[in-house]
Amino acid sequence: MDKNSPIGVFDSGVGGSSIWQEINKLMPNENTIYLADSKNAPYGNKSSDEITALSIKNVEELLELGCKIIVVACNTATTNAISTLREKYEIPIIGIEPAIKPAALQTTSKSIGILATKGTLSSALFSRTTREFTKDISVVEIIGEGLVPLIEAGNLDGPEMISLLKKHTKPMIDANVDYVVLGCSHYPYIIPQLKKILPENVKIIDSGEAVARQTKTVLQSLNLLREENTKPKLQFFTNAETNTLKFLLKEYSEKISVEKIDF
Repeated sequence: MDKNSPIGVFDSGVGGSSIWQEINKLMPNENTIYLADSKNAPYGNKSSDEITALSIKNVEELLELGCKIIVVACNTATTNAISTLREKYEIPIIGIEPAIKPAALQTTSKSIGILATKGTLSSALFSRTTREFTKDISVVEIIGEGLVPLIEAGNLDGPEMISLLKKHTKPMIDANVDYVVLGCSHYPYIIPQLKKILPENVKIIDSGEAVARQTKTVLQSLNLLREENTKPKLQFFTNAETNTLKFLLKEYSEKISVEKIDF
């Protein structure tokens, strides 16, 4: 495998670009390809078989584009399909899971909230992780119904978003949580809105940084980190409109290319 080959990242839409930002921040030298399967978003309300089939389709596309490692920047795809993907492909595959462990270890109120999609909350991997780390802790699990379509539409702080967030966070506030774990890669884009609604003492955790660190560790161990310091290629492909990706990544507009393709 060539060190100059790109890191491949996929998600059920634009949300995983929050993970891509962490990868790019940690490894600014690396070529990257991001695949946004917005046409099939959200994955969270699909069956496990459908999620696995879509994940395989995305991996095949990234392999076709010559990637050296694949990051599944989607909690729902990770919790439902990662073991199948790892059995099927030899290429290293990095997953993303809600950061339940740090929240459970650090909570002082012994109460944490998890905002995620139905597909993540109902998966076997999620319930195993939760059981393992939250024995003496009260966990408020909330399905973030309606959030992904609004984020996919670039509607981050309209009245509809604010009213949904107030509804979703109310049970957490009532349960006196001091940590809220974001279990969907779309949700980091609404952290500013969540901070306005949640009490000041509540900390919000997502998994982006941990995923970037793990990706770097694996590339290092395989001696696959890119050493050239020429300008990297940062490519984004989507099978829907390109405007939302451009909007979410506007601070990178000089460095990236965003293209619509069929996959």
